Amino acid sequence: MPVPATPPALGFAHFLSHADGVAIAILAIMTFMSVVSWTIIAIKSVRHYLERRRSAHFERYFWEAPSLAAIQAHVKADGVNDPFSHMTAHGFRAIEQFSKKDGNRMVESGSADEFLTRSLRRAYEQETSRREAGLTFLASVGSSAPFVGLFGTVWGIYHALLAIGMSGQGTLDKVAGPVGEALIMTALGLAVAIPAVLAYNTFTRQNRVILAQLDGFAHDLFAFMSTGNRAGAGDLRLVNSIQPVTVKAGA
Repeated sequence: MPVPATPPALGFAHFLSHADGVAIAILAIMTFMSVVSWTIIAIKSVRHYLERRRSAHFERYFWEAPSLAAIQAHVKADGVNDPFSHMTAHGFRAIEQFSKKDGNRMVESGSADEFLTRSLRRAYEQETSRREAGLTFLASVGSSAPFVGLFGTVWGIYHALLAIGMSGQGTLDKVAGPVGEALIMTALGLAVAIPAVLAYNTFTRQNRVILAQLDGFAHDLFAFMSTGNRAGAGDLRLVNSIQPVTVKAGA
């Protein structure tokens, strides 16, 4: 009695063993997308968590401080490690630079209020650019990874059908296995894209919230610095005792 032939073991390992150069290249691309995406997600998640804590601490100190001079001393001692202290440091540096201007540079043109406004705007734009870093990659992965996986599936089905046609065995058991293996590429594409899309939406919302808070803080900071309110020593535009604040690396 003849022993029935053992069907070949199908699955991801079998798919890899029979993959050609194009399939391997597609797998490598999706692996690269996944690794970079998760690296960005991990870095931004930790950074956002730390920034929320530091920002809350600085804002609490800012509103409870007796004067802007005390805030400046606090920023100088603790350094710049959150968006709000970064903007505050830019404001103090603008005051110090304007008090020493000689009028020979274009950047020094305009009134003290205009000079301070430009400095705070630059700080806001720098923070916006920094927070958007990596989001373009996540968006690109989220939109392209499913199509990369679909291309791999089409390529795998094409080769599976060619092999079946050459063998002359077109039964369902001969067709379903190779075609099912080819669908692995589509599943991998979705597995790469879904975390990237979710992370992109989450980080975009977090950035929108923090930038809205930073915009309101910038208006308050401008009002305090331009009028000298809470300074306890008159108009801050004319106070020479304000010392420049050094912005540390990574601000």
